[in-house]
Amino acid sequence: MAIFFHDMDVRSQLKQKNALKRWISACVFAEGKTIGTINIIFCSDDHLLEINRTHLEHDYYTDIITFDNTQNNQISGDLYISLDRVLENATTYNTTPITETYRVIIHGVMHLCGYKDKTKSEGLTMRNQEQKSILMLNEFGLG
Repeated sequence: MAIFFHDMDVRSQLKQKNALKRWISACVFAEGKTIGTINIIFCSDDHLLEINRTHLEHDYYTDIITFDNTQNNQISGDLYISLDRVLENATTYNTTPITETYRVIIHGVMHLCGYKDKTKSEGLTMRNQEQKSILMLNEFGLG
C-alpha cells in the first residue's frame, strides 16, 4: 500500500496521516479492492481550474479531480483537491474543514473503486458510500 500526500501551491496542514491512511485502506478493503499507489495532491482553486481546463475541457471550479490508474482490483490514481473549495464547501454544508477534507478524499477514492456520480442515481450512491466511510472515522481516531 502506498498513499502519499502532496501540497502544490497550498499548505494542507493535514495531521494524523497514518490514521488517515489506515481509514482509506479500510474503506478500500470494504469494497473488495487493494491499494496500489494513491497520490493525494492539495492545491488551490486556480491550480485545479487549470487542470480542469487542460485535461477535461471544463471551465469551472471543482473540489476534486480524480485521475484513475486502477488495474483490476488494485486501485491507483491521483486525487487533486482544491483546499479553497473544501473550505467553502465546509461553510456551505455546515461541517468542519477537516470533515469536508475527509469527505472529498474518500469521494476520490470511491471513484477509484469504480463509483460514478454523473447521474442523479449514481450521485446518490456515491453520497451513500461517502457517508458510510465518514461513519468509520471514529474507529481510526479521526472523528
